[in-house]
Amino acid sequence: MLDAQTIAIVKSTIPAIAATGPKLTAHFYDRMFQHNPELKEIFNMSNQRNGDQREALFNAICAYATNIENLAVLLPAVEKIAQKHTSFSIKPEQYNIVGTHLLATIDELMSPGQEVLDAWGKAYGVLAQVFINREAEIYQEHASKRGGWEGTRAFRIVDKTPRSALITSIELEPVDGGAVADYRPGQYLAVWLKPDAFPHQEIRQYSLTRRPDGRSYRIAVKREDGGQVSNWLHRDARVGDVVQVAAPAGDFFLDATPETPVTLISAGVGQTPMLAMLDTLANNAHPAQVNWFHAALNGEVHAFADEVAALGAKLPRFTSHVWYQTPAEADREAVRFDSEGLMELASQQSAFSDPAMTFWLCGPVGFMQFAAQQLVALGVDRDRIHYECFGPHKVL
Repeated sequence: MLDAQTIAIVKSTIPAIAATGPKLTAHFYDRMFQHNPELKEIFNMSNQRNGDQREALFNAICAYATNIENLAVLLPAVEKIAQKHTSFSIKPEQYNIVGTHLLATIDELMSPGQEVLDAWGKAYGVLAQVFINREAEIYQEHASKRGGWEGTRAFRIVDKTPRSALITSIELEPVDGGAVADYRPGQYLAVWLKPDAFPHQEIRQYSLTRRPDGRSYRIAVKREDGGQVSNWLHRDARVGDVVQVAAPAGDFFLDATPETPVTLISAGVGQTPMLAMLDTLANNAHPAQVNWFHAALNGEVHAFADEVAALGAKLPRFTSHVWYQTPAEADREAVRFDSEGLMELASQQSAFSDPAMTFWLCGPVGFMQFAAQQLVALGVDRDRIHYECFGPHKVL
């Protein structure tokens, strides 16, 4: 526990830290990678270049300082970050490295004096221990499961199937031939890659796209413009190639009793965690209402349409509605979509009017903000809206 003086000192620095903006975290990352370049093998350097990770860390620092007296408020964020950390195999000693550079950054940019640095050192130590303890629990959970493991495990690509012009699914089986751990539908798998052409090892998380089967995993990858990893997986990865994989993780997953009505809302590749949820619901013949609302640019980039239809046919109460923003003439002729334009949920309100309805959202941040705002305007309680951001977390 932190003493009152330490809490008061940390809270007094909030205005100065807020005034620095993401400059603080930019300096921190530049400093850390200069002194500890080995960490480039762990961090997503693309998120460093586009600024997303720096923004996310700055927001986390401000949130911690603001809520330092009530860490319970931060526990959902701690869980999200701890789950991600385990997919990177973050170790306790690495928190010491981060702490050293964080305090040095505060000193170099703000020169606040030793008393402030000592207070932040104590505060960081408490938060780091919270993460270390939770991550130790997660590692133990992974290792103790049937088919589970800690660290990384070698998996072979056994199938690679294009699902649209942009999305390809990849199936992985363990090289050792053993069982693989179950997961909660909606969680992701971390793939560790270091092809010869890569300057650094790259680690990416991809949603698992079907219910657990104990034998293999299936992910889906969208090819991103300029995306080093996604383009390698689309262009260069071959059936038979071996990659390293960390155990399934993530705090975004389906949590529904048989009586819970469910609405799955997605756009683009955001449908991937929803596929595992839908597959699980279909396999259980979920008796309550299930809605599948999906938005895509057009039929060329709309993936897994046939699979969704087949899964929906197994559910006694299933509604599907697909929006194409700019459908092609072939889409109109084949009747591949239900509505043109952006997703407009008011027209489907009768399908989710049950006050017990729970919503899961995934897609670009702007899309999720747009969908969540519609739901709230239609009377949906925010507590029943769950969402997943690909990459650093953002608040809707």
